Amino acid sequence: MNNFQKYFAVIDTETNWSDDVMSIGVVIAETATFKAVDKKYYIITPACNSGGMYSSVLDLKNVKVSLKEKRKNVMSDLIATLESYDIDSLFAYNASFDCKHMKELKNYKWFDIMRLAAYKQYNKAIPEDVQCCKTGRLKSGFGVEPVMNMLLGSQDYREVHNALCDAVDELKIMKLLGHKIEKYDIALIK
Repeated sequence: MNNFQKYFAVIDTETNWSDDVMSIGVVIAETATFKAVDKKYYIITPACNSGGMYSSVLDLKNVKVSLKEKRKNVMSDLIATLESYDIDSLFAYNASFDCKHMKELKNYKWFDIMRLAAYKQYNKAIPEDVQCCKTGRLKSGFGVEPVMNMLLGSQDYREVHNALCDAVDELKIMKLLGHKIEKYDIALIK
Protein backbone atom coordinates (compact mmCIF):
# COMPACT_ATOMS: atom_id res chain seq x y z
CA MET A 1 0.00 0.00 0.00
CA ASN A 2 1.42 3.36 -1.03
CA ASN A 3 1.49 6.38 1.21
CA PHE A 4 0.47 9.14 -1.15
CA GLN A 5 1.75 12.66 -0.54
CA LYS A 6 -0.45 15.77 -0.51
CA TYR A 7 0.10 16.24 -4.27
CA PHE A 8 0.64 14.03 -7.30
CA ALA A 9 1.46 14.78 -10.94
CA VAL A 10 -0.18 13.70 -14.18
CA ILE A 11 2.31 13.65 -17.06
CA ASP A 12 1.95 13.31 -20.81
CA THR A 13 4.61 13.35 -23.51
CA GLU A 14 4.56 13.74 -27.25
CA THR A 15 7.38 12.36 -29.38
CA ASN A 16 8.80 13.23 -32.78
CA TRP A 17 9.31 10.93 -35.78
CA SER A 18 12.59 9.68 -34.18
CA ASP A 19 10.73 8.73 -30.97
CA ASP A 20 12.44 11.51 -28.99
CA VAL A 21 10.35 13.49 -26.51
CA MET A 22 9.50 16.87 -28.02
CA SER A 23 7.04 18.08 -25.38
CA ILE A 24 5.96 17.32 -21.83
CA GLY A 25 2.78 18.41 -20.08
CA VAL A 26 2.46 18.21 -16.30
CA VAL A 27 -0.50 18.90 -14.04
CA ILE A 28 0.05 19.03 -10.28
CA ALA A 29 -3.09 18.00 -8.38
CA GLU A 30 -4.23 17.66 -4.79
CA THR A 31 -4.39 14.03 -3.74
CA ALA A 32 -7.58 14.49 -1.70
CA THR A 33 -9.60 16.43 -4.31
CA PHE A 34 -7.88 15.80 -7.68
CA LYS A 35 -8.00 19.59 -8.11
CA ALA A 36 -5.27 21.01 -10.36
CA VAL A 37 -3.04 23.47 -8.52
CA ASP A 38 -0.27 24.00 -11.09
CA LYS A 39 0.52 23.25 -14.73
CA LYS A 40 3.76 23.17 -16.67
CA TYR A 41 4.28 22.78 -20.39
CA TYR A 42 7.71 22.10 -21.81
CA ILE A 43 8.90 22.06 -25.41
CA ILE A 44 12.23 20.34 -25.91
CA THR A 45 14.75 21.65 -28.41
CA PRO A 46 16.02 20.57 -30.85
CA ALA A 47 13.68 17.51 -30.75
CA CYS A 48 10.67 19.73 -31.50
CA ASN A 49 12.24 20.76 -34.82
CA SER A 50 12.36 17.21 -36.24
CA GLY A 51 8.64 16.98 -36.80
CA GLY A 52 6.20 14.42 -35.51
CA MET A 53 2.64 13.25 -35.82
CA TYR A 54 1.45 16.02 -33.46
CA SER A 55 3.91 18.82 -34.25
CA SER A 56 1.05 21.00 -35.43
CA VAL A 57 -0.28 21.32 -31.86
CA LEU A 58 3.03 22.05 -30.11
CA ASP A 59 2.31 25.79 -30.00
CA LEU A 60 -1.36 26.41 -29.22
CA LYS A 61 -2.62 29.93 -28.47
CA ASN A 62 -4.32 28.87 -25.24
CA VAL A 63 -1.35 26.84 -23.90
CA LYS A 64 1.39 28.78 -22.11
CA VAL A 65 4.87 27.36 -22.63
CA SER A 66 6.72 27.19 -19.30
CA LEU A 67 10.10 26.47 -20.85
CA LYS A 68 11.38 25.84 -24.38
CA GLU A 69 14.89 24.51 -23.89
CA LYS A 70 17.26 21.60 -24.25
CA ARG A 71 16.16 18.38 -22.56
CA LYS A 72 18.66 18.67 -19.69
CA ASN A 73 17.29 22.08 -18.67
CA VAL A 74 13.67 21.00 -19.11
CA MET A 75 14.15 17.92 -16.96
CA SER A 76 15.95 19.96 -14.27
CA ASP A 77 13.02 22.38 -14.13
CA LEU A 78 10.48 19.54 -14.12
CA ILE A 79 12.24 17.72 -11.28
CA ALA A 80 12.56 20.98 -9.31
CA THR A 81 8.80 21.52 -9.74
CA LEU A 82 8.00 18.00 -8.55
CA GLU A 83 10.32 18.43 -5.57
CA SER A 84 8.74 21.79 -4.66
CA TYR A 85 5.41 19.96 -4.20
CA ASP A 86 7.08 16.97 -2.49
CA ILE A 87 5.73 14.69 -5.23
CA ASP A 88 6.83 11.07 -5.46
CA SER A 89 3.95 9.68 -7.58
CA LEU A 90 3.49 10.23 -11.31
CA PHE A 91 0.35 9.23 -13.20
CA ALA A 92 -0.02 8.82 -16.94
CA TYR A 93 -2.36 7.14 -19.38
CA ASN A 94 -0.38 4.16 -20.72
CA ALA A 95 2.32 5.14 -18.22
CA SER A 96 4.91 2.65 -19.45
CA PHE A 97 5.30 4.76 -22.61
CA ASP A 98 5.97 8.00 -20.73
CA CYS A 99 8.13 6.28 -18.11
CA LYS A 100 10.28 4.65 -20.81
CA HIS A 101 10.83 8.01 -22.49
CA MET A 102 11.88 9.87 -19.31
CA LYS A 103 14.70 7.94 -17.66
CA GLU A 104 15.42 11.03 -15.56
CA LEU A 105 12.24 10.26 -13.60
CA LYS A 106 13.12 6.62 -12.87
CA ASN A 107 13.16 7.19 -9.10
CA TYR A 108 9.48 8.17 -9.01
CA LYS A 109 6.56 5.80 -8.54
CA TRP A 110 4.64 5.51 -11.82
CA PHE A 111 0.93 4.66 -12.00
CA ASP A 112 -1.06 3.82 -15.13
CA ILE A 113 -4.46 5.53 -15.28
CA MET A 114 -5.46 3.11 -18.05
CA ARG A 115 -5.27 0.19 -15.59
CA LEU A 116 -8.48 1.49 -14.03
CA ALA A 117 -10.05 3.35 -16.96
CA ALA A 118 -10.00 0.37 -19.35
CA TYR A 119 -11.44 -2.20 -16.92
CA LYS A 120 -15.15 -2.81 -16.43
CA GLN A 121 -14.76 -3.40 -12.68
CA TYR A 122 -13.24 0.09 -12.21
CA ASN A 123 -14.98 2.07 -14.94
CA LYS A 124 -18.76 1.96 -14.50
CA ALA A 125 -19.24 3.92 -17.75
CA ILE A 126 -18.21 0.92 -19.86
CA PRO A 127 -21.44 -0.33 -21.49
CA GLU A 128 -22.62 -3.89 -20.81
CA ASP A 129 -22.58 -4.81 -24.51
CA VAL A 130 -18.92 -3.86 -25.12
CA GLN A 131 -16.52 -6.77 -25.60
CA CYS A 132 -14.11 -7.29 -22.73
CA CYS A 133 -11.41 -9.84 -21.93
CA LYS A 134 -11.97 -12.28 -19.07
CA THR A 135 -9.98 -9.87 -16.88
CA GLY A 136 -12.58 -7.15 -17.50
CA ARG A 137 -10.33 -5.07 -19.79
CA LEU A 138 -11.85 -3.63 -22.92
CA LYS A 139 -10.77 -5.60 -26.00
CA SER A 140 -10.55 -2.38 -28.01
CA GLY A 141 -11.36 1.28 -27.66
CA PHE A 142 -9.40 1.85 -24.45
CA GLY A 143 -7.45 4.92 -25.55
CA VAL A 144 -7.97 8.33 -23.95
CA GLU A 145 -10.53 9.53 -26.51
CA PRO A 146 -12.96 6.58 -26.42
CA VAL A 147 -12.69 6.24 -22.63
CA MET A 148 -13.31 9.96 -22.12
CA ASN A 149 -16.35 9.77 -24.41
CA MET A 150 -17.69 6.82 -22.38
CA LEU A 151 -17.19 8.73 -19.13
CA LEU A 152 -18.83 11.87 -20.55
CA GLY A 153 -21.69 9.90 -22.13
CA SER A 154 -21.18 11.53 -25.52
CA GLN A 155 -19.00 11.40 -28.62
CA ASP A 156 -18.03 15.08 -28.52
CA TYR A 157 -14.58 14.83 -26.92
CA ARG A 158 -11.53 14.87 -29.20
CA GLU A 159 -8.02 14.29 -27.87
CA VAL A 160 -5.80 17.27 -28.76
CA HIS A 161 -2.42 15.47 -28.60
CA ASN A 162 -0.82 18.52 -27.05
CA ALA A 163 1.06 17.20 -23.99
CA LEU A 164 -0.42 19.72 -21.53
CA CYS A 165 -3.99 19.46 -22.85
CA ASP A 166 -3.73 15.69 -22.67
CA ALA A 167 -2.36 15.73 -19.10
CA VAL A 168 -5.31 17.94 -18.08
CA ASP A 169 -7.71 15.48 -19.75
CA GLU A 170 -6.05 12.48 -18.08
CA LEU A 171 -6.57 14.13 -14.69
CA LYS A 172 -10.21 14.63 -15.69
CA ILE A 173 -10.48 10.90 -16.44
CA MET A 174 -9.23 10.18 -12.92
CA LYS A 175 -11.86 12.56 -11.49
CA LEU A 176 -14.65 11.06 -13.60
CA LEU A 177 -13.73 7.52 -12.58
CA GLY A 178 -14.39 8.67 -9.02
CA HIS A 179 -11.85 6.50 -7.21
CA LYS A 180 -9.77 7.65 -4.28
CA ILE A 181 -6.06 7.88 -5.01
CA GLU A 182 -5.37 4.71 -3.01
CA LYS A 183 -7.31 2.66 -5.57
CA TYR A 184 -4.43 3.32 -7.99
CA ASP A 185 -2.16 1.04 -5.94
CA ILE A 186 -3.19 -1.67 -8.42
CA ALA A 187 -1.92 0.55 -11.23
CA LEU A 188 1.66 0.85 -9.98
CA ILE A 189 4.05 -0.03 -12.81
CA LYS A 190 7.35 1.03 -11.20
